[in-house]
Amino acid sequence: MFRKMRRFKQQLTNEACEQILRDQKRGVLAVLGDEGYPYAVPMNYVYDNGCIYFHSALEGHKLDAIRACDKGSFNVLGEPQQADDGWSYFFDSVTAFGRLREITDPEEKTGHLRKLGNKYFPNTEMTESDIRKNGGRCAVIELKIEHITGKHVHER
Repeated sequence: MFRKMRRFKQQLTNEACEQILRDQKRGVLAVLGDEGYPYAVPMNYVYDNGCIYFHSALEGHKLDAIRACDKGSFNVLGEPQQADDGWSYFFDSVTAFGRLREITDPEEKTGHLRKLGNKYFPNTEMTESDIRKNGGRCAVIELKIEHITGKHVHER
């Protein structure tokens, strides 16, 4: 169902892909938007056990698109490293494909908000305060990964 990577010699292992997903802070979620146009939006996220979790407003283009078509992809770039030539860069990228769903169970939603908060806030007190203040005013979306691929690139 999913294409094999054409430049397979540059392909990352699944373990390397998962490490990038754990380490990085932002990526781009792509869904099928209005009138069949792709809709891609930068997102904070957390990776956990084969799934990627995002928070979202309770309404808007992204949620409308997910409710209309549950397929999506998420792309993350690793930190670039300058090559010895002084002008080009090496970087790794990961693309995950999967099915999206809105988390509706309150306890499950809070658990994922806690993981998101603990990744981005400097301490757990701030995470818990934000959940109390804003948890009821946001949605949590899960991307259950069906296929993942990663690539090591020398940008020239």
